[in-house]
Amino acid sequence: MARQGVGAMLPTGGLGFPPQNLARVVVWEWLNEHGRWRPYSAAVCHHIENVLKEDARGSVVLGQVDVQLAPYIIDLQSMHQFRQDTGTMRPVRRNFYDPSSAPGKGIVWEWENDNSSWTPYDMDICITIQNAYEKQHPWLDLSSLGFCYLIYFSSMSQMNRQTQRKRRLRRRMDLAYPLTMGSIPKSQSWPVGTSTGTPCSCPQCLLVNSTRAASNAILASQRRKLYPGAVRQSSTFAGSALWPVGTGGAAKGEGLRVPGAGFAPSPGAPGSAPLPGLNNLNRPGTQRGAAIGARAAVPPGVPALPVKNLNSTGPIHPALAGMTGILMCAAGLPVCLTRAPKPILHPPPVSKSDIKPVPGINGICRKTKKKHLKKSKTPEDVVRRYIQKVKNPPDEDCTICMERLVTSSGYEGVLSHRGIKPELVGRLGRCGHMYHLLCLLAMYNNGNKDGSLQCPTCKAIYGEKTGTQPPGKMEFHLIPHSLPGYTDSKTIRIVYDIPTGIQGPEHPNPGKKFTARGFPRHCYLPDNEKGRKVLKLLIVAWDRRLIFTIGTSNTTGESDTVVWNEIHHKTEFGSNLTGHGYPDPNYLDNVLAELLAQGVSEATLKD
Repeated sequence: MARQGVGAMLPTGGLGFPPQNLARVVVWEWLNEHGRWRPYSAAVCHHIENVLKEDARGSVVLGQVDVQLAPYIIDLQSMHQFRQDTGTMRPVRRNFYDPSSAPGKGIVWEWENDNSSWTPYDMDICITIQNAYEKQHPWLDLSSLGFCYLIYFSSMSQMNRQTQRKRRLRRRMDLAYPLTMGSIPKSQSWPVGTSTGTPCSCPQCLLVNSTRAASNAILASQRRKLYPGAVRQSSTFAGSALWPVGTGGAAKGEGLRVPGAGFAPSPGAPGSAPLPGLNNLNRPGTQRGAAIGARAAVPPGVPALPVKNLNSTGPIHPALAGMTGILMCAAGLPVCLTRAPKPILHPPPVSKSDIKPVPGINGICRKTKKKHLKKSKTPEDVVRRYIQKVKNPPDEDCTICMERLVTSSGYEGVLSHRGIKPELVGRLGRCGHMYHLLCLLAMYNNGNKDGSLQCPTCKAIYGEKTGTQPPGKMEFHLIPHSLPGYTDSKTIRIVYDIPTGIQGPEHPNPGKKFTARGFPRHCYLPDNEKGRKVLKLLIVAWDRRLIFTIGTSNTTGESDTVVWNEIHHKTEFGSNLTGHGYPDPNYLDNVLAELLAQGVSEATLKD
């Protein structure tokens, strides 16, 4: 909350690159047809990093973590993404950001497109928006990043400065992107065109190797017919050779004919400059421009990879799959047809006699009812309870209204409360941050009005924070099955059930009906000491109505529906294809940190 008109103008410089000895957040990105680097989701980036640790020259099947990406494979050796049904190839890269930035916190900013679904901003824009949001700026000008848009945080909207068209935007919490430590490996660590040892004979490597041979044989044959005496670059490969030298592509010593640019040397030739998209695992965030070579046409209808999901319910048409098989068989090459794995969401059936209470936890069920608003404390009483008046404030900004503390609050004339003058300044007792009292009052009135106060700078919570979770039931018990990664432990199953109802005064649209999709929702924890501690804290969070809230669904875009409230749960029992399952060695620590951010800590259990 800030005074209208005091916004943020961006400097023209790019994002800095962190020092070598610090941890960095890793974000994998792909190049779209407009020359913009688009980020993969955090779950996909974790999956790519896990594969990268095992084999830096291997391939990544994206459908294993996101079923919507089932047609795509990333080849780490050539740093390209392949679409199996069309053969389209796009460069990918591995970028690094500061751990305190938006991707390190799992914060995603999105805008509403014409299909009423949500599209994430490019990562550098997302970070810029989050920085302005944290500094309590009321608006943000993106013109210095090459976009004629204004962001208004009060209305959560984006406006085109030329057309004046407005779109909604939103901020949501997701899985934090993966961290990496130590020095960044040089690009030579991922050699192109070299091979050591015996080739792997696993099904995935056989699939990729046969695919490479298929693509090179078919495309090279077509090019020789269309462009005798010259090797042309395909429009789908964005400035790099189709495959590394020595894997069946252009002969050693041949180059790429780029229209208007003369004859480019082979990637393997001494002294040649590296081509965009090759071995760019380590490009810093400042290198934003897409240096793409000139493009030439590729004969249509030439498949590059075998096809997944060949039943009629999949995303790929069976006729296209058949055409792919015919073309590959005509070239005398094997055809490998695979299906994307399905997540294991639920455990095997459990009889009632096998369901047991969780040791150390009283009861097996908790219910919440409608919220009863406390009228004993006025907003002025709440603010005064947690602050100490400052007679001689320092000459620095109030981070709520962005006015100097030695001047009047930016809310002078907007809010008028008896006994609180606009020039009064207070210091929060525990963290020591200072604000205008009128600004703190405005912030409290814009929140849940539950008698608690949260410092906008360090997020320290004063009082007991409660949420807006609608009435429902939480059950928890032991089942005699083990989670992946916890083979020596049984499993705690949590079942949340919230029915549809009418929104109350604390909700976005009081009096309007809200929906509750996907209930009952089943979640899982390992039955060990830390898992039981997490369960105890989740019970406290449930009692404080912090687990769910009413808002807009991240997956369907539906508004006025019950959604998760920034405390992640594991809803996938026997796999981790969606990013919401096991094994995940960091999950218990991460959820404890998320609970602490909501004011739910171990100290709560001792009260």
